[in-house]
Amino acid sequence: MSANKSRPFIRTVILTGLLGGISSITPGPVLAQGTAATPQAAVLKPTDAGWIARVQDALNAIHAINARFQQIAPDGSRSAGQAWLDRPGKMRFDYDKPSPLLLIANDGKVVYQDRELGQVTTLPLDRTPLGLLLRPDLRLSGDVTVTAFQHDHGLVQVTLVRTATPSEGSLTLIFNDSPLTLKSWVVKDAQGRETQIDLFNVVSNPGNPATLFALPKEQD
Repeated sequence: MSANKSRPFIRTVILTGLLGGISSITPGPVLAQGTAATPQAAVLKPTDAGWIARVQDALNAIHAINARFQQIAPDGSRSAGQAWLDRPGKMRFDYDKPSPLLLIANDGKVVYQDRELGQVTTLPLDRTPLGLLLRPDLRLSGDVTVTAFQHDHGLVQVTLVRTATPSEGSLTLIFNDSPLTLKSWVVKDAQGRETQIDLFNVVSNPGNPATLFALPKEQD
């Protein structure tokens, strides 16, 4: 597969891995959502429910971080880069060179840019499972359903879907349990393909400049 022919596939893998829930990612308007079945909520023991409450508090306590990340695609390929999150509503994933890929969330949108081709793709943040992380007041109930929970070997794993549109994909958050800190996440897309993002060298509340989250344009 040539570099030019493989670029749309690589773009889809990148966006699916970070955002999930979009089965076909192309520039232009997003297709209307279809009717979704009601998701099956996890059956939680009282101790599990206690951990869910702690996870919710830990997520809402995150204001700003930066970190190195590694992405493991469904085919096992790996890529890396630098990530910034600034809650509510902002994130930036900048892939290491020679990759030209950049993804920024701000103003309720996610903008993907291929800096080599000078192309951008814009998606609504609320169509993505990862957008849940950027909510100003995240609640793991109501319009969010916890579909699975696991706590063993020092890790807490919580799988989430949007209650109204579970078929758009799931987000599994993985935390170290002591102290309770976000370690990684796994996005499953509408086709069941899983992509994992691992965080390293996390710095909390680094004072991210606003310029990091300026949305790219076609001519940039």
